[in-house]
Amino acid sequence: MFTKICHSLDPNSLSPSLVILYQMKLQGNEFHYTSSSLHTLLKKRRVKLALVVSTVCIIITIFRKLPATTQSTSTNFHRPLQSRHDEAMKKPATANHHQCDIFSGEWVHNSKAPYYTNQTCWAIHEHQNCVKYGRPDTDFMKWKWQPDGCDLPVFNPAQFLEMVRDKSLAFVGDSVGRNQMQSLICLLSRVEYPVDESYTKDEHFKRWKYVTYNFTLATLWTPHLVKANEADPGGPTKTGVFNLYLDEYDENWVNQVDDFDYLILSAGHWFYRSLVFYQQKKIVGCHYCLLPNVTDITMYYGYRMAFRTAFKAINNMKNYKGITFLRTFAPSHFEGGMWNDGGNCVRTQPFRSNETSLEGGNLELYMIQIEEFKRAEQQGKKRGLKFRLLDTTLASLLRPDGHPSIYGHWKHEKVTLYNDCVHWCLPGPIDTWNDFLLEMLKMEGKRSYEEKLQSGRKNFREESLH
Repeated sequence: MFTKICHSLDPNSLSPSLVILYQMKLQGNEFHYTSSSLHTLLKKRRVKLALVVSTVCIIITIFRKLPATTQSTSTNFHRPLQSRHDEAMKKPATANHHQCDIFSGEWVHNSKAPYYTNQTCWAIHEHQNCVKYGRPDTDFMKWKWQPDGCDLPVFNPAQFLEMVRDKSLAFVGDSVGRNQMQSLICLLSRVEYPVDESYTKDEHFKRWKYVTYNFTLATLWTPHLVKANEADPGGPTKTGVFNLYLDEYDENWVNQVDDFDYLILSAGHWFYRSLVFYQQKKIVGCHYCLLPNVTDITMYYGYRMAFRTAFKAINNMKNYKGITFLRTFAPSHFEGGMWNDGGNCVRTQPFRSNETSLEGGNLELYMIQIEEFKRAEQQGKKRGLKFRLLDTTLASLLRPDGHPSIYGHWKHEKVTLYNDCVHWCLPGPIDTWNDFLLEMLKMEGKRSYEEKLQSGRKNFREESLH
């Protein structure tokens, strides 16, 4: 049936997204599902019956004519990635309350940026202070994220601080999470600087207070999200071997967050190191540990279980009533070698969305996050807890130019740092993550208002019936 219908299709009658796919096939281009393309098909458009038929037809046509080697690449993981991607991209209404998907778009030039400098903001970590350490180009600071079909306002610090008045927010994760927090402090510095109210001298656990707004900002260090310790400072990668207790909470952060209004949870790059996995106090496998009689079950198993346990910890907190944001994985951009083998990131311009795609290990990590997020969200509903998806993956994937590379220290310094293609220069692309955050907080306000309206109407109807 679909074959007959497909033969009668006129490309001019298709939606813009489908025309692009149709033209790609006519030009002989290989088609990859990406977060942007499929999310646009499934979510951004108001899909009518004719559009559904058109979509099915084009996908059938494309996959019939793709080379066999291309078709088979989606089955490299435990479940076919394509079917997992189709399922997971049916995201709950957490990233976007209204019609526009703010996470799908392109980078456009913005001559007005940046909105702070390394001279006006003291919160920039030395290793991300690219201008200070001699990065010669400045164009990496002059881009703005443009969503498809709508606009994403530039961060408004006064508006943000008013929205979080009398509230608290914690970044829970690794140094990339801290990177985002320092970006937020710099963006807010145009209105107010915070006062350090940390309870410890440990830089991994910082608390800041915006006195005028009674707003608390914190960063809580937990690179693996679960209980962990370093078993060997060397190991196969020379960056340590870590024991991860995948079914045990990391109490260093779990015991501190039950009174926070917002949590931003993230993790990723520390899972590339050598890891030994424990469950019920016993070794169940590892990732690149090279230990005798220990099976390598890959980092993906540990990554999934770590997120599952972290989400379980949040859902089991008796006093926690906040909103949990999952900040999705931000891919690194090493080229010419691995991170510990001479890889570097020397590009000076963003990618366009048709110049790269989310694939391989990056796609697997992203899919695990989406799947565990959906699982946690369903469990959280039983307690009335809210989970929201801060989907920074596509925007980050398109910014190979935004990393410090060698510009996180002076050239003459004797340091053991690798080229940094993981963290982000400040100012830089990571500032846009906070554009996303502010927009999501505004959406949250609209959602809360509409839910109250609907509840009021429902109560009115019920009273009228009586």
